[in-house]
Amino acid sequence: MINNLPLKTLTHKDLTIEGYSRAAVQTYWRIPELKIGFDLGAQPWSFMGTPTWFVSHTHMDHLIALPVYVARRRMMKMEPPVIYLPEAAIEPLQRVLRLLSRLDRGRLPCTLLPARPGDEIELSREQVVTVSATTHTVPSLGFVVWERRRKLKPEFHGLPGEKIRDLRHSGVDVTAEVRIPRLAYLGDSSPAGLDACPAMFEAEALIMELTFVLPRHRKDKIHKFGHMHLDDLLDRRERFRNELVIASHFSTRYHPNQIRECVARALPDMLDGRLHLWL
Repeated sequence: MINNLPLKTLTHKDLTIEGYSRAAVQTYWRIPELKIGFDLGAQPWSFMGTPTWFVSHTHMDHLIALPVYVARRRMMKMEPPVIYLPEAAIEPLQRVLRLLSRLDRGRLPCTLLPARPGDEIELSREQVVTVSATTHTVPSLGFVVWERRRKLKPEFHGLPGEKIRDLRHSGVDVTAEVRIPRLAYLGDSSPAGLDACPAMFEAEALIMELTFVLPRHRKDKIHKFGHMHLDDLLDRRERFRNELVIASHFSTRYHPNQIRECVARALPDMLDGRLHLWL
């Protein structure tokens, strides 16, 4: 395997979270068990086999590796990938891919599909992705991956198995869908984008940006440019019900040790041990 890009890995329950994110440099994540990834700011070779991607927005550090990824899959005779993006990005990106194809003299086969706030995108019978609007300097999206289960409706609790079987055979739907938010991906956003999607706070694992951490950096300016400050996390401490919160996308102004020290001073318990700094 060619190790050509930084890559961190963390396992939470039955999901493996892989990737790397640094503001204005590159952001890329994938969940191999779900066969999906988020953002294409770079493309580790090990990510090439992931067939479905969700792109939060079109800044270069989240998008620029898309044609490389598509070309590699074609070279390896893999099926064209499916890539969901903000709707406004589809037509311009199609034009870009056509021009790159002319320059490369090679096809770039892929399916680009629009993702809109409120959409539900089925990954499988068991998983669905919901889309929410975030607040950034370009159209941007957040995503929540839900696990779907069928459970017996309350009115049928206590009935013997043969009675439930007979009801089912007679055409009665004895189960109802139950959804569990497994993973949320915020992408780049000011706090308004996080607050607008309550499921972000409820997902078992949340990947969020935390671009700025030092007190001297002005929150009004940070929010204007669609980013988060450490104080925004502190202000919402009681809302985070997540089992794991991954903070990422830190500004390149900071050394990793500086980030660790600043967060440790402001939040010594690290959200009761649930906060993980992706450094």
